[in-house]
This record gives sequence, C-alpha cells and structure tokens, in this order.
Amino acid sequence: MRTLIERSQSRRGRLHVASFLVVVVALLIGGCSTVPTPSTQNASTPSSPGTSETPRPGSTAGSSALKRIDQAALQTMLDKTAKELLIPGAIILLRTPQGEVTVSYGTTLLGAKSPPRAETHFRAASNTKTMTAAIIMQLAQENKLSLDDPVSKYVSGVPNGDHITIAELLEMRSGLYNYTNAAVIWETMDRHPAKVWSPAELLAIAFAHPPNFLPGTAFEYSNTNYVLLGLIVERVGGKPLAQAMQDRLFGPLRLQNTLLPASNVNTIPDPYSHGYMYGSASVAMVGTPPYSPQVQEAARAGTLLPRDYTGLNHSFAAGAGGVISTANDLATWIQALVAGRVLNAAYQRHWLDSPQPEDPNKPDGQQYGYGIDKLRWGPNTIYFHGGETAGYNSFMGFDPGNQVTLVVWTNLTVSLDEKQTANALMLKVLDQIYVLSPLPPLQSLKREK
Repeated sequence: MRTLIERSQSRRGRLHVASFLVVVVALLIGGCSTVPTPSTQNASTPSSPGTSETPRPGSTAGSSALKRIDQAALQTMLDKTAKELLIPGAIILLRTPQGEVTVSYGTTLLGAKSPPRAETHFRAASNTKTMTAAIIMQLAQENKLSLDDPVSKYVSGVPNGDHITIAELLEMRSGLYNYTNAAVIWETMDRHPAKVWSPAELLAIAFAHPPNFLPGTAFEYSNTNYVLLGLIVERVGGKPLAQAMQDRLFGPLRLQNTLLPASNVNTIPDPYSHGYMYGSASVAMVGTPPYSPQVQEAARAGTLLPRDYTGLNHSFAAGAGGVISTANDLATWIQALVAGRVLNAAYQRHWLDSPQPEDPNKPDGQQYGYGIDKLRWGPNTIYFHGGETAGYNSFMGFDPGNQVTLVVWTNLTVSLDEKQTANALMLKVLDQIYVLSPLPPLQSLKREK
C-alpha cells in the first residue's frame, strides 16, 4: 500500500474518506520518535477574529495524552495553511475535556465577506457512509436482516451477489467496481451538473464492469457498496433512505441541520457555503489530471479563480455521500456514534470491533470496518471518517479514550499541489493537541516533498 501522502494525492475515487492517515503509523513505526513540546499557553487565550471558545459543563483538565489547547495557535495554523493552499473558507471545531474551540477562516462565497460558522451547511460527502452503516446495524439489531445475508436476497443482478454479504459491503470487501471511477460520472458533473441520477443508473455503470476480486479477499474502497446498502435500508425498512435517516438518526439526536435531500434537489439550506475546485470534477472523483504549471501559476497569481460546484446535484452520491450537514451536527453525530448512543451494547461492540487493516501487510496501519475508519498511534485511538466531493473536503473523528471530537471542513476540494485540504488541516490540528504527535519531525516531512 502506498504511503499516506501518495494516497492523499490519488484519493482512490472516493466521495472521500480521510485515507492518508496511514502515513502516520508508517512514519512512527519507522522510527520518527520526536514528541512535540506541549504548549505553554492554555485554552483561556482570548479569541482571535473568527474564533469562539465555549467551556463544556463538567469538563476537567483532560487526558495526560493532550496538550493544553492553544486557541491562538490553532487560529494561526489555520490562517497560514488556508492561505498556502488557497482555501476560500474553512472551519475547525474541536471539543476536549478542556472545552470547545471553533476557529474559522475566510469566506463561504468568493468576493464576499461571509465567514464560515459552526452552523454553516456544506456537503458532507462520504461522512454519509457512517449514517447508512448505522441504520444497517440497527436493522440487524432488530432482527430485520443479518449481516451474513447475501446481497442477492435484497437486490438482484449484482455480480457475485449470491456470495457477497452485507458485512462485506460495509467493510469495502465486496470486489465490486466503484462507479465513481467511470468517466461518465464526472464528465456529466461538468457538462450537466443538474442531472438527477437514480440508484439503478449508478449500479448499471458499476455492474457493466467485472468485479475486481472475489468477495472477502481484499479491501477496496467502492461507493457502489453504499449505494447498495442504501437500497437495502429502503427495502427492509419500507421507507426512503432520507426518511429512515431522519427517523432513526437525525431526529433522535436532534441533528436539526442535517439531511439527505431529495434526488431532484440541488440546493443547500441557508446558511451555506459555496464549494469550489480548480479544474474538472475528475479531480475530486479520481484525482486526475494533475494541475499543470500554468494552472498553478495563474491560480496563485489570482488570475484564475476556482470553479463553483455548489449547484451540482448530488443524487450521484446517494447512500454513499449525499448528506448535507454542519460542523456542529457532525461533531454531535460522530461522538454519539462512537460513544454508543446509536446502537445497543452488543451491536456497539460488534461495530467497534469491525475495523480490519486495509493492508494485511500493515496490521498496525489504518483500518476500515462497518462504515468507519480506525487509527491508533501510541496510546491514542481515533474513529473517524471523511468526505470529499466536488467543492468540499471534510473530516470528523472521535477519540473516546481522551474525549476528543474533531470536525474540519473546507470549501476547496483539493489544493493546487493535490492535497486534500481538510485532511491537511486535520493532521496539523492533531499535531497541536496531542502530546505524542501523529506527525513526523519537520525534517521528515521535508524529505517527502
């Protein structure tokens, strides 16, 4: 498997998860043992412009694994990184036992002074997978399906459908071709952005290609798995996926600003951020083509502006990545999911135990389970997911041992040097808040360039 930096460039055709964390483990195992010096500033530092801090009821000084949260340093890092990556707008929302800190940068609309907020709506993309997977687990918990059921029991015409289980769809181990790798998807995004896609159309694109491997024999991220899971939710539960999410997840958890819009709706509720990207939608879907030196030069000079993808109809994402949310809601969601407020105790344990190494040759590397990523470094474990789509990049994670919740989103999909923008910020946040940094020493980072 390629290093995290390499994977962050190719992005595997996702509506995307924050996959490049695997370099963290590789570098730590490789002997990068420098531990950052804890900050001498504390979380009571006065807020900089665009920041807010709220003490959490009953909070304590927090885990010894954490530094004192330096809000001013977070703001400085965000400002510097966003300017370097030409991100129009970004949010970092951090909750720890020391309190809650939100820092923001830039604007939700180019040419306007409209700073992003924790309540600003954006397209959460593959963070949706955690929600689709949670409903599947609830249906299993209610004995309405079994994770060992073959896909063919619910959806006909699936290649190897008699041998692919629901669990293998959840784990990304079905072998089914990822439909978002097909040129027709991203070409249509550019030429006909308002097109309404049906799940049947998306699956037809996927099933026109032979499976990439036998079920259960390998890991490969494929949005096809979660379109199928969305259909299974509807056929077992008897409701549209959007209604099932509202009834089972958003309503009970009071996620009032989170929704899966109807397939014919391409607008985002107010207040919302526009979403931008340089070049074609293929950059978000498959990571190509790379930006030419001419494009990079013009963009950095300000003579080339990114394209606005806000109005792109996301029916192509369905149960794999169609949800719209806010930083506040995603923070509440990922904490509730990991902390056990969505499933009963038995199924929560089954869900927490589901992650397996993406690369069997790297058992201590990044793991993927039932709609969730897991990463360990030193004494720390974080459960997370991410989202990448045309116009937006995001990350949400919860570390239950240290009670750390982190949400990052940006309104530029990838930078000119092809970095996932929210993920680049996320790693720098972790570097600032953990005593044992998941980042290598500075000199190692320079050698990677």
